Amino acid sequence: MSNQVLKLNEKKITELITTYTSAKVVRNAPGVRFAAKTSDTAITVYNSGKVLFQGGGASREASRWGNVENKKTTEKSSPKGDTLPANLSMLSVVGSDETGTGDFFGPVTVAACYVPADKIELVRELGVKDSKQLTDDLMRQIAPDLEATLVHSVLTVSNPKYNEIQQQGNSQGKIKALLHNQALKHVLRKMADEKPDYILVDQFAQRGVYYNYLKDEPEVIRENLVLSTKAEGLHVSVAAASIIARVAFLKEMDRLSELSGFQLPKGAGPKVDQVAAKILLKHGEATLKTMTKWHFANREKAMKLVSSKKR
Repeated sequence: MSNQVLKLNEKKITELITTYTSAKVVRNAPGVRFAAKTSDTAITVYNSGKVLFQGGGASREASRWGNVENKKTTEKSSPKGDTLPANLSMLSVVGSDETGTGDFFGPVTVAACYVPADKIELVRELGVKDSKQLTDDLMRQIAPDLEATLVHSVLTVSNPKYNEIQQQGNSQGKIKALLHNQALKHVLRKMADEKPDYILVDQFAQRGVYYNYLKDEPEVIRENLVLSTKAEGLHVSVAAASIIARVAFLKEMDRLSELSGFQLPKGAGPKVDQVAAKILLKHGEATLKTMTKWHFANREKAMKLVSSKKR
């Protein structure tokens, strides 16, 4: 499918809407101001002033309103990732990502979501970009619209469950692989007969290692699956999945903060040790374990802080 995007001023947008009024269609999506469908082109006007033209006549119709650049989109794959198609960013893709794996407090969350080619521009209009460029507050605002717009699945592994699985001898890499595979299965089932061009997983292990983690699973997603580092910047589906996963993580952190009586810090730095020590003193070891990844070094550091205070 051909796609063209123009940024137009208000005067041009008014003219465009008047021109295509007879072909107007209803498109109840966040950020959409006007939509029309001609015999070979879908036109979507966004509140930001961007206009998306899709279909066989996209270049022709777009050229009526502005300068159209005929250029190919190129994506650089990571040296550690799979070889990716040059036009991946414009294809229909199921993306998955995880968060919380480097945080002592809080769960591990994994999300997968499907962004078909005709929704890529809409997802961008909703504010999606590499989640590392977004604040937590902004992601909290964006996530509900993404969840309402996209086929998705989000999985949250609570700290007690995480500790149980980890203490059975499972590495964090294996836990992540199992969660990604499960989230992808959920999304593909919800899509019914629709098939993505690719499935893109934000890479945390080499392909062989990833599938070795899944060797005992009865159903493993393999068809058209590619792995790449920095995948949030390669396709909006991974960026959207990253945001959904992050907000699920933040919600659980909010709940745990309320339970503990302390604002739980993210990460695994000295501030984390200090708050963990306060929880140990106030609630005890058993309670702290229910809120943390117990195998992290922060546990011992917090215990040493408590011991030093008791002397």
